[in-house]
Amino acid sequence: MFIQGSIEEMVGTYNLKRLFVFRSAVIASELAAVGLAVYGLAVELPLLYMLSVIGLYTLFNAYLWLRLRKTPSASANEFFLHLVVDVLALAGLLYFAGGSSNPFVSLFLLPLVIVAATLPKRYVWGMAAVTLGCYSLLMLINVPLTQEMTGHNHGAHAGHGASPAGDFSLHVLGMWFSFLLAVGLILFFVVSMAEALRQRDQKLAEAREKNLRDEHMVSLGTLAAGAAHELGTPLATMAVLTKEMEKEYRQQPELLENIIILRSQVDRCKATLGQISASAGQMKAESGHSEDVKSCLNHCIARWQELHPATSIAISLKGIEPAPTIVVDETLNQAVINVLNNAADASPDSIELNAAWSAVELNLDIRDFGEGLSPAALEALGKPFFTTKKDGHGLGFYLASEVVRRIGGEMSISNHAEGGALVNIRLPLQKLKTE
Repeated sequence: MFIQGSIEEMVGTYNLKRLFVFRSAVIASELAAVGLAVYGLAVELPLLYMLSVIGLYTLFNAYLWLRLRKTPSASANEFFLHLVVDVLALAGLLYFAGGSSNPFVSLFLLPLVIVAATLPKRYVWGMAAVTLGCYSLLMLINVPLTQEMTGHNHGAHAGHGASPAGDFSLHVLGMWFSFLLAVGLILFFVVSMAEALRQRDQKLAEAREKNLRDEHMVSLGTLAAGAAHELGTPLATMAVLTKEMEKEYRQQPELLENIIILRSQVDRCKATLGQISASAGQMKAESGHSEDVKSCLNHCIARWQELHPATSIAISLKGIEPAPTIVVDETLNQAVINVLNNAADASPDSIELNAAWSAVELNLDIRDFGEGLSPAALEALGKPFFTTKKDGHGLGFYLASEVVRRIGGEMSISNHAEGGALVNIRLPLQKLKTE
């Protein structure tokens, strides 16, 4: 609800800014229309009253400009009230210019179109009632339009007002100008509002997708914490037994070497489970030390090689010197290790890691020399519980991609041109610097 509310508030602000431009265009058009009617078509109009209405309308538009500078947020109710003011201003001008017989009366449709395109149904009904009420009142009360008679026309039609043909021509010209103005404003204002609504819908869809991903992560975190609690006791037992075995088989070097490796792997599992069991805040405090990018990568690779001593890795680390300093994120280290594990599973003999960094970005390429991936696997990788391994759980690549996405980066996988799979990780360093 908070995400949806903030997006609607953003769209409301965007619409108010467009409304300010819309009013400015309307005010300029009104002044041009009054000038053309009085000085070009010799129409008698109560200029003082009409210019007073336009002046008040201009002041209200200036108030909107100042209000947007001080408080950028806006609600649907406020936007609707602004459009009601527009309708009342138009009704005031039409009252002094012939009422419903004025060709510009069709401009009442513009606020209704805007409300229909941007606001919920209840506001549409409200605007329909306001515009219909104003139109009906203008049919009953108005100041009639009259045209001055000069020269020959005055002599021919003295005492009879303007000719029907002249009235009709004036009305047709006004209708054309009104249609031209309506088309221009709809193209400028309503189309841009519709685009804002499409952007809002896209942001809502992205927010819903992110919420679903977060729910997956929370459920997986709960399962991981439970598994860590359950595995703690057997791992502690294994640690005690391997320690006793070290003492018992001290005289057998070959067996002792295997026991030491087994003990180190048990200790490694205990450390990993300890990190899973810790809260997010504790993990952040434990891993919240500063380190340059190059050293961080070297430490991460060293940790991985402890788990895969039989797999050789070709390493290339390039970038500006000194390397940028970041706050070490343990979850990011684990994500890189997960990708390296997947590469080692596909290519047990050797893999490659190429890293390049600038002051603002880190790019990692991790390649294996396996058989590569099918098009279906490339499309499905990154979804929870999808795996290409016989004994896999389908979580390693998914968790790694979610960690990278949380930091603001991107992670992609493709088949290398010379064989094997290639994982690319792009990380903006700004967030890691500021956290």
